[in-house]
Amino acid sequence: MPIFNDLNLKNWKESEIWTDSLWIISKRDKSEKHNGFYHGNFVPQIPHQIILRYTKKNDIVFDPFLGSGTTVYEAENLNRNFIGIDIQKKLVDYVGKNIEPKNNFSDLITGDSAKINTFEKVKESLKNHKKKKIQLAILHPPYADIIKFSDLKDDLSNIKSLKEFLEKFSIILKNTIEILEKDRYLVIVMGDKYTAGKWIPLGFYCMNEAQKLGLTLKSVIIKNMEGNRAKQNKEAIWRYRALSSDYYIFKHEYILIFKY
Repeated sequence: MPIFNDLNLKNWKESEIWTDSLWIISKRDKSEKHNGFYHGNFVPQIPHQIILRYTKKNDIVFDPFLGSGTTVYEAENLNRNFIGIDIQKKLVDYVGKNIEPKNNFSDLITGDSAKINTFEKVKESLKNHKKKKIQLAILHPPYADIIKFSDLKDDLSNIKSLKEFLEKFSIILKNTIEILEKDRYLVIVMGDKYTAGKWIPLGFYCMNEAQKLGLTLKSVIIKNMEGNRAKQNKEAIWRYRALSSDYYIFKHEYILIFKY
């Protein structure tokens, strides 16, 4: 019996947890608080599945890239505690108005996840709730500079070089590992990018950064990208562009599962 989730193996056939490494999701869940207004947010089905698989009720889920709140809403729905960080105060304020914690806490922090002082606030949050560590981290960072999310200098989406992006992402990983309970899980949701005629395998680069820090890779899940906002109603155009060149159209993201 797994010690990291509430799965009842006596009723394993009835479980909603996906166990294949290919996730075909035809459309994002737009129920309840998931309105999908924010460009670059990920489908709620991903944190839903991850939280069910790798946590128990009342465990703490951590997200250093809060964004529009996709992960916190799923944590709230599944009766998990949550701590999240975002560099944009307006997003923290927006999400804060939407969460309605009852039996569980949801603490939101404005700050740069690469900064020590930001993680001191995370540790203070844990202390206030008489906790020492988190049980699951879900990281869905910007895919380098594909989408510019703010004008803030320290925003990962404003970093110009791949080297700097990976260096800062590695710092965020280190900060997260410091508060992660041993033998628990860290998940990176990441896609790739295409720049100057070259395919840039961001997902593999981020995987490498995590492995360099001693995390054990448990699974690589491929998630399809149906309904991508940038490509909506433009399938014919993208197909023509691909046929007239030498590349393939992005249809995937990676969900990288690590154990600490």
